[in-house]
Amino acid sequence: MKINLRSLLVIALLCLSVSAWAQSPKENGLKVINLGSAKAHIGFLASDELEGREAGTRGGRIAAEYIVSYLSDIGIEPLGADFLHPFEAYNRERSNRGRFQVHPDSIIKYKNDIHHQKLSMNNILAKIEGKRKDEYVIIGAHYDHLGIDPMLADDKIYNGADDNASGVSAVLQIAKAFLASGVQPERTIIFALWDGEEKGLLGSKHFTQTFPDIDKVKGYLNFDMIGRNSDESNPTHVVYFYTEAHTSFEKWLRDDIKTYNLNLTPAYRPWDRPIGGSDNSSFAILEIPIIWYHTDAHPDYHMPSDHADKLSWDKVLNITKAAYLNMWNLANEEKY
Repeated sequence: MKINLRSLLVIALLCLSVSAWAQSPKENGLKVINLGSAKAHIGFLASDELEGREAGTRGGRIAAEYIVSYLSDIGIEPLGADFLHPFEAYNRERSNRGRFQVHPDSIIKYKNDIHHQKLSMNNILAKIEGKRKDEYVIIGAHYDHLGIDPMLADDKIYNGADDNASGVSAVLQIAKAFLASGVQPERTIIFALWDGEEKGLLGSKHFTQTFPDIDKVKGYLNFDMIGRNSDESNPTHVVYFYTEAHTSFEKWLRDDIKTYNLNLTPAYRPWDRPIGGSDNSSFAILEIPIIWYHTDAHPDYHMPSDHADKLSWDKVLNITKAAYLNMWNLANEEKY
């Protein structure tokens, strides 16, 4: 049997190409994102034992301990000396119907009142140091929720499976995926789990007010509710907010959906200054480019019925993969 040498060469090159794709660092990370991990993280964080994870409560502290234990176990570095970054918020006494504040001027003002409220919380911050140590990209989600209402007649616990255990699971899986890639990113990646979002974006506000290199943050990706189908006739729907000036953010997602066969149908929402809705606001107000994944409100939003068994696990998994690919670009692309 006569074999054409040119055909053999073409076949060999194709095999090498396929092998390189399968073993590339980015894909090595992508393949560790899995359904079992998503279910484990969300199942624990949204369990009754965590009592709704309200900021400053026992349930919130248990959630923080779980997250820190996981980050320690996978071998990622803390940002600073520890994963936990404590901070305080202050408010007027409750008859004045104020909101907790983390701005130093407000704290001084409230501390001078004879009667004031104080709330102690913790952001959780990890990092993978980049080749350019002085450039940062951040991926974050809030881990607090609404706690317990003892006066409710039936279910008293606001479990917050979608809001926002779903987002926390994505950050944790993406942290592991970047470690699994085996390569150092160009920019330093900060993995942030915010406390106190439900009380006024307190954790992310505190970070942006106190992080000494905030002017060196090149982008922020946010998760807040990525697990539900607001319209069951369109189960692949996801809202993809992004800073309008950065049109490459839309191109990235379009290309990755096609390349990696992601089961998502995004509603692309370019926004000149995306300061509404979630922790993205704390960054957008400083003109930091943002991406924000959200799957729209649903009847269980901010209700005790926001349970893990109502989530669309396929959606959680596909959004997590899409966001990992976004972060790969944020961390490694020279310009965007």
